Parts: sequence; C-alpha cells; structure tokens
Amino acid sequence: MKKLHLICAILLLVLAAPSTGAARTLTDCVGRTNDLPDRIDHVICSGSGCLRLLTYLGAQDRIVAVDDIETRRRKFDARPYALANPQFRKMPIFGEFRGHDNPELILTLEPQPQVIFKTYTSSMGYDPRELQDKTGIPVVVLDYGNLGEKRPALYKSLRLMARVLGREERAEAVIKYMEGLIEDLGRRTGDVPGQERSTVYLGGVAFRGPHGFQSTEPAYPPFQFVNAVNLAYEAGKAGQGLAQSDIAKEKIVEWNPDVLFLDLATLQMGDDAGGLFELRTDPAYRMLSAVKEGRVYGVLPYNWYTQNFGSILADAYFIGKVLYPTRFADVDPAAKADEIYTFLVGKPVFKDMNELFKGMAFQPVPVK
Repeated sequence: MKKLHLICAILLLVLAAPSTGAARTLTDCVGRTNDLPDRIDHVICSGSGCLRLLTYLGAQDRIVAVDDIETRRRKFDARPYALANPQFRKMPIFGEFRGHDNPELILTLEPQPQVIFKTYTSSMGYDPRELQDKTGIPVVVLDYGNLGEKRPALYKSLRLMARVLGREERAEAVIKYMEGLIEDLGRRTGDVPGQERSTVYLGGVAFRGPHGFQSTEPAYPPFQFVNAVNLAYEAGKAGQGLAQSDIAKEKIVEWNPDVLFLDLATLQMGDDAGGLFELRTDPAYRMLSAVKEGRVYGVLPYNWYTQNFGSILADAYFIGKVLYPTRFADVDPAAKADEIYTFLVGKPVFKDMNELFKGMAFQPVPVK
C-alpha cells in the first residue's frame, strides 16, 4: 500500500510539472546539427538579408532585437521588408550589420532569443560556432541563395527557417508564389523570336555600397526571366564567373545596347557622381544610341543589404513591359510591384520607395 501511495505521489508531481516540450534536432545549411525546443517564440536574425527571409514567412512577431542597420535613418532605403515594418527601427540592437554580432549584448536581451538565424557566415561576420559557444544559443546557418542558379538554396533556407518557426505552410506559399511569377514571365516571353529580342545592359548595381554605371550583375535574373539578350552575361561567362562586376566603359560603348537600365541604388552617390551623373555628362556614354534616343529606364535596386527578391521580381515585369509592350499590355508595373510586396512583406510600399528615388523607378530616366 505504501508503494502504491508513493507511485501516485510521483505521478502527481510529474503531471503538475510544467511541460517544456521534447527537443528536436535540425541540421542547418552547412551541416551543423542543433537541438531545439519544440516551440520557438523568440529569435534574432544576423547577417545580410536574414531578417528579410523571416519577414517573408510572416514571423516578425518572433524578433526580439535587430542589427544596427535596421535602426539607421537614411535618405534612401530600398528594403521593402523594413519599410513595411517600421517597428524594427525601435527595437533593441544585438550587434552591427553584416553579421558582426555582439555576444555580450545578446546575453542582455529580454526575452532571450531561443535561436539565432545567420546568413553569409563564410564571407563575413561572427563565426557561428564561436557565437553559439559564447551565448549558449543555437545558431542556425542559412544559405541566402538567389533567384538564379542558387534558387534551390534559397528555397531550402526558407523551408529550414519555417521548420524552426512552425511556418511550413507559409514557406510553401512563398515558394509557390515566386515560382508562379517566374513561370508567368517565361510564358509571356519564351517564344519571342531571336531577331526581336533587344540587347540590354544594367548599370549602377550596388555591391557593399553604391557604384557607378560600369557596375553590373552579369547573371541579372530579370533579364533571364524575360529572355532578354544581356550582353554582360555573355562577357561574364567568358570571364571568371557571373557575380557582380565592373564592365569597361569602352566595352559598353562597343556593345551600344538597344536599351539601358539604371539601378537606382547608384543615386546614393549624390548629384555629382554615380551612374546617372555619368550618363548625363560622360562623352563616351553620350554616344550611346539608347542615351541619345531616350531608352534609359530606372529600376529598383537589385542589392540593398543583399538581394531584394521582391524588387527583382517587380523589376522583371517592368523590364518585360519595356521590351515587349504588347505581351505585358495587361500589366501595370507599379501595381504589380505592390502586389508582390503585399504578398511578401505585408504592405504595398512601391510609392514610398519610389519617392525616395525621385520618382524614377519604372520610368524613362532623364539623361539628355
């Protein structure tokens, strides 16, 4: 009888104890394994673009602190996820941008993050193993990927982040939405005869800061999505890769592309520098047919704290409309941009962003 009473007492204590949930094991994008709680309510995002991915998953309420780029106030800002979430500006800071975390600050956060998501760990920022050792908080490394050849890596990271947060259904919806847009662009332009495809060049692409007109992205996804003839892509294949690069001014003049696009990130360089200033004043660029005949168009920044996936997709629809007006007759590029932003970050922010860039997004750029 005494043994029975003892067993009952133990059972009552077990039933009365709070449930912490069984741990689960997840392997991140670099093969690191972490044991995580069943439920994750508090996180931080370290590294370029990391908070963007979390916003796509609609998990902004899990954030307990941000890196310092989120609290800065600048004349220009081309991050739709941040424009749609002004609350990020007032949140505690856990470290510097580009993944330069401060373990001491992280340990003072209240509530404490249960997980630290981290991007670009091989090229910049705090070492994830050291960060985990110093804070005792699991660090889940993500591969930011892109919308080109590394699209599978992007989707893998979205799914991994979603598994941590319990947002799997949303991750699949985001992936399906992106794929649907890319397929739609391909359907509209895939059968354009070769002789009807314009040659194009994108200048002014930012990379860890603003650059002039020679800066481009040889593998620029919008050109690929609408089957445009990207002259820099062919040059990139012959070189050492397809990442952001500078094209010699003489080569751009030699190409004399049919249509030029200006990445408006270059406006950060001011009125007396950057791609727009060069197109207006440089005698070599003034010789280009597209400059002489007004075929220069402004597009939303490709990079702004790494690649802006929503803006890349929005740019593709505008570029498609410029190159093939009849095939995009049903598309209002500004409205399409807001549809994309509303789905991905929760708000239509095209107007706010365009105002920062002097109304030149999705318009002919005044270069004469």
